[in-house]
Amino acid sequence: MDKFKSILKPKPNPQEQLRDWQRRLRQECRNIERQIRDVQREEKNVQKAIREAAKRNDMGSAKALAKEIVMSRKTVNRLHENKAQLNSISMHLGESVAIARTVGHLSKSAEVMKIVNNLMKAPEMASTMQEFTKEMTKAGVIEEFVNDAVDTALDSEDIEEETEEEVDKVLTEIAGETAAQLPEAVRKERIKLPAQRASSSQQEEALAEGVDDEEELEELRARLAKVRS
Repeated sequence: MDKFKSILKPKPNPQEQLRDWQRRLRQECRNIERQIRDVQREEKNVQKAIREAAKRNDMGSAKALAKEIVMSRKTVNRLHENKAQLNSISMHLGESVAIARTVGHLSKSAEVMKIVNNLMKAPEMASTMQEFTKEMTKAGVIEEFVNDAVDTALDSEDIEEETEEEVDKVLTEIAGETAAQLPEAVRKERIKLPAQRASSSQQEEALAEGVDDEEELEELRARLAKVRS
């Protein structure tokens, strides 16, 4: 019976389809705004922990937490980009509907397809955009396509070096005065990462060094990682 109902159910006209898409796109934008606020709120707690670690001369923990902030700020930048692209989709869909009033049906939009393809590569948007892709393909706004895998063939050494520079900038920004009081040789030694990645247990031990409550540090990092995801 449900099958027959779905067959008999009238197909939404372009204006109705647009309103539904734009409503859902606005909801996604609100979700992104909330996630950005959550990340930035947790970052303030991490900044406080960095300053406290620097005061104890525990630059190992300070640098590990600074790296978390670097990752979080990259996430926030990506979320802002995602929101801008969602707004762009909504604008282009509005243009498509305006054209549909003249030609009587929705036409394909190369711009919408390009933006959807970009958003499909964003981990936090992939699931949502898959659903939109199905509906827009069915409505004739975009063509069916196979999303290419994200190209991760980047020079890992260059990425690591760039991240190290950003981490040092964050340390200077948040705990610059405290860190600057340490002798140069001591400061370099304390914030230097090992040449090879240590085992997970060794990493946790290094992060917890000088911290009064190891569980508190882990909880802080876990909360920040959670709001980034």
